[in-house]
Amino acid sequence: MSDLRFPRPLRPGDLIGVTSPSSGVPVALRPRQDAAIAALRARGFEVEVGACMAGDRVTSAPKEQRAAELTRMLSDPRIRAVVPPWGGELSIDLLDQLDWDALAAAEPTWTVGYSDSTAWMLPLTLRLGWAVIHGTNLLETPYEPVDGLRHWTEIASLPAGASFTQHCPGRHRSGGRDDWEADPGLSTMTLDAEGGWSVLGGGAVDVTGRLVGGCLEILTALAGTPYGDVAGFGRQQSDEGLLVFVEACEYPSYDIARILHGLRLAGWFEDADAILVGRTHAPGFDDLSQHEAVADALGVLDVPVVLDVDCGHVQPMLPLVTGASARVVVDAHRQQITQTLA
Repeated sequence: MSDLRFPRPLRPGDLIGVTSPSSGVPVALRPRQDAAIAALRARGFEVEVGACMAGDRVTSAPKEQRAAELTRMLSDPRIRAVVPPWGGELSIDLLDQLDWDALAAAEPTWTVGYSDSTAWMLPLTLRLGWAVIHGTNLLETPYEPVDGLRHWTEIASLPAGASFTQHCPGRHRSGGRDDWEADPGLSTMTLDAEGGWSVLGGGAVDVTGRLVGGCLEILTALAGTPYGDVAGFGRQQSDEGLLVFVEACEYPSYDIARILHGLRLAGWFEDADAILVGRTHAPGFDDLSQHEAVADALGVLDVPVVLDVDCGHVQPMLPLVTGASARVVVDAHRQQITQTLA
C-alpha cells in the first residue's frame, strides 16, 4: 500500500498528548497517572494532559467532547504522540464523531494503546494509512521493558525505515494486575510463569507481511463497518500479504470461537500469511479451551497460526506497529518478530 504513513520519530523535547477517548482515570489511580507522566518526562518528553480524563463514569466525557479532543491532539503539529491512560468500554462511539477529513489532512501522529483503543486506532491505519503502536498505554509506561522487548517510546523514536527485532522473553505474568494504588511508581513487572510461542499443529514458521489487528472483543464490533475493512486492506497488501494479530481480553472460549469464525467469514484472513494469537487469561471450558477455540475457527485455513504471542492483556506486552512490514520466525531456536518502519 503506497500511502502507508509513518509518523516522524519522537525527539527529546517533543510534546506527548494524554487523553481518554474511552474510560478515564479514577481518583485512586491518579498517583499512577502522575508517575506515568513523570516517567515520560524523565525520558525527555513534554506532556499535555487533556480535559477528558474523568474516571467516575464509563467514559471520561460525552462522546462529542472526547472526539473533539482526540481530533485536536492528532491534528496539532506540536503534539507528536497521543497515549490514553488505558482502554475502557465504549470508544466505538467516537467513530462517527471524529473529523476524518481533518485527520486525513494532518501529518501522522504516533498513537499508542490496545484493548478498547483498538476501536479508534485500527481505523487510523485502515482509513488513513497511519502506522500505530499496539501493546501498551500510559499507565503501563513506567514499566521497564523485559529482556527481548522494546519500550514504546524507543520504537516511536526510531528513524523511518529502521528495523528492530523483539523476541519471546519466555516469561509472563500468571494472572491479575499489579496494585498501582499501593505502589503508584511500580516499574518492574512480576513475570512468575514460563512459556513461549508455539505453532498450531506443530512445525516451524518463517513468514513476512504487514501487521494488522487488535483486541478480538473490539474487532468483532468493527467487522462489516467502514472502520474495520481488514479484508480490503488485505487486498491492497496482496503483494506483501498480512500478518493478522488478534488477542482476547476476557471473553470465554465459546465467544472467541464465534468471533474468529465471523472474522474468517468476513474475509479478514484471505490475504494472511500468518495469524498471531496473543496469550490470554480469558477462561475456557472443559470441552473447548482458548487454544481449541482458535483451532476450531482457524484450523481450516491453510495459514500458519502462532499461539501465545506476547501481545495483548498479559504482561509483558510486546509492542506491534500496525502497518509495519514484519517477519515472524518460530522454530527450535527462535521465537521472534522483526518489524520495519516502512
